[in-house]
Amino acid sequence: MELKSPRSPLPKVLEFNAADATTAEVIKALQTAGGVVLRQFISSEANQQIERDVRPWLEKDRPWNGEWTVLRLEPASDVVIGDFFPPETRRAYGMMGKSRTFAENVVGNQLWTEVCDALLTCVHEKNWVGDKKERSVSLPQLMNTIIFSIGPGARAQVLHRDDSNHHQALSAVAEHELGRDTGIGLFVAAKKTTKQNGATRFIPGSHLWDYDEGPAQESQTFFAELEPGDAFMMLSGCFHGGSANQTAHEERLVYSTFMTRGYLRQEENQYLANDTEAIKKLPAWLQERMGYSVSKPFLGWVDLESPMTLLHPGDATYQQDLW
Repeated sequence: MELKSPRSPLPKVLEFNAADATTAEVIKALQTAGGVVLRQFISSEANQQIERDVRPWLEKDRPWNGEWTVLRLEPASDVVIGDFFPPETRRAYGMMGKSRTFAENVVGNQLWTEVCDALLTCVHEKNWVGDKKERSVSLPQLMNTIIFSIGPGARAQVLHRDDSNHHQALSAVAEHELGRDTGIGLFVAAKKTTKQNGATRFIPGSHLWDYDEGPAQESQTFFAELEPGDAFMMLSGCFHGGSANQTAHEERLVYSTFMTRGYLRQEENQYLANDTEAIKKLPAWLQERMGYSVSKPFLGWVDLESPMTLLHPGDATYQQDLW
């Protein structure tokens, strides 16, 4: 089998109805193309409630500051980093504490969590501690939660990979290998998403390329056009970006979240971004997925105990062995 590259045929992006799709089908589609469309991912009622929850926060947001100081890497080589989001974009963050409906229906979606568990769980078998061989399992954790409102006139976002946060620099492979990914992204359409109003575009199969190959070519992009409630799931190693909103009056409203491996640093600091009292009202398993648990062995403890003991004082359930 030949190693994949920008010159390889682009794989087909598959579509499934979220209610009928199996975890195995979605995983296979992701491994092959890097992205998959899931129709009717959340209900109309959940969609409307999330928008009610988030709208006040979007209205408070301000344009991304495009006047940041450039990074000077070497003489005569400046990299501008302040214009990543167009000024017509509004965002809301820390959604686990702002919308329980978002937490339970987007982050807590069963199909989504099963896919993330299959591709991002890490099992550490070869760890001798004295004469005992310890086995530790690190489950995926929440990477970020962002709502995007992209208004008319917004330019296209540049194509990029989201696993750059974890300094990924991978070689080309012929087919997907378990363990290659540091994250998976989910984009849920709150409103109809089209190529004209800014649908996410990505390059199928680019998660398998040598990361030194580039730059990404717009001619290879696929546009994830969605109806309200549909979702697009994508491996973080794929080139992607929001498109230009070329309409006169349409808002592109998207609910997004990423998951990452339990032992990696989260992009969004979940412990400062969310009100602790609001988080205490969520189901315990979602609290753990936010990072209020130990990534075994021994990552994230407080006083040599799971942080869950701070959310549930006196509950012996969370006084666990840190292995």
